[in-house]
Amino acid sequence: MENPQTIWFNHQKQLVETIDQRKLPFQNLIFEISTLEEAEYAISQMVVRGAPLIGVTAAYGMFLAARNYSGNNLQLEMKLSAEKLKSTRPTAVNLAFAVDEALSVILDQISASENVKNLFDYAENLKQREIDFSKNIGKHGLEIIKAISKSKNGEPVQILTHCNGGRLACVELGTATAPIYLAHEAGIPVHIWVDETRPRNQGARLTAWELGQAGIPHTIIPDNTGGHLMQHKMVDMAIVGSDRTTLNGDVANKIGTYLKALAAADNGIPFYVALPSTTFDWALNDGIAEIPIEQRNANEVSLMEGMLNGEVHEFRIFPEKSAVANYGFDVTPARLVTGLITERGVCKATRESILSMFPEKANL
Repeated sequence: MENPQTIWFNHQKQLVETIDQRKLPFQNLIFEISTLEEAEYAISQMVVRGAPLIGVTAAYGMFLAARNYSGNNLQLEMKLSAEKLKSTRPTAVNLAFAVDEALSVILDQISASENVKNLFDYAENLKQREIDFSKNIGKHGLEIIKAISKSKNGEPVQILTHCNGGRLACVELGTATAPIYLAHEAGIPVHIWVDETRPRNQGARLTAWELGQAGIPHTIIPDNTGGHLMQHKMVDMAIVGSDRTTLNGDVANKIGTYLKALAAADNGIPFYVALPSTTFDWALNDGIAEIPIEQRNANEVSLMEGMLNGEVHEFRIFPEKSAVANYGFDVTPARLVTGLITERGVCKATRESILSMFPEKANL
């Protein structure tokens, strides 16, 4: 793995670079971001995706907007830039968190160049914060895998995941994959069941690519296979990421997560959600009623990409006139979540347990 990070600032070119996730696994290309508009495009078109990475990209977008602004009302310009970024994708709470926090570092009493530096420093600090969060999530989740491994008599711990909660969704290590990487490094045998995650196949295309790079045994499965595996005792635990988690423990994640949680509950299999504190929405209590669910373009469902004779092609897979509903996320109720793996430890998916882990949020 040449560069373990998913996004970085190229000081020589004076712009942001990120892995273009639309091209994986067929091509490993770098996408350059030098303007606010390019940051908006990267987020809305899923060049970058995953709640933590979206937040970091937005923070860099705020810095670029300020750097490129030549007017005399930076505060107003940055508020407008923040709204543009927020409008790109509604479900991942890290996006709004990052741009709002970026706005808070802009000060009237200092020069424009100093404000630009403050915004750059904020983006870099947020990036490092997410890296540190992932490392700690990995350490806490590792203890869960260790405990299961003790009962396996040397057999691999069978872990099911959905979508991509890896470094591609974050900056390093990831959320759902962080404990998996650390378990592999510690010599604990693991095998990962990778949901393909239609319609964009983030599991088959991204998670499998990551795990393959790391040399971690894995098997790609159609989305509807998880329940069968659970019924036949072929899954020891499920672990997924989150795009927004409410104060009462409801979890918004990639569409299909809810069905995996139902199957896990029906078969007595622990279902964990790994997330940093930046993915909690401290203002919401009822995920099903309150979390906005993004509806995306029908082409993501009706068209698929594939490799043919060494070239990438796009294929239509059903009748052109058929209607499509493309909901990007669903909400898993807290009652189906065994535990939330955060940077501070593992807690139950309840208001009381979450606030015991993050007591400073109690009065927000």
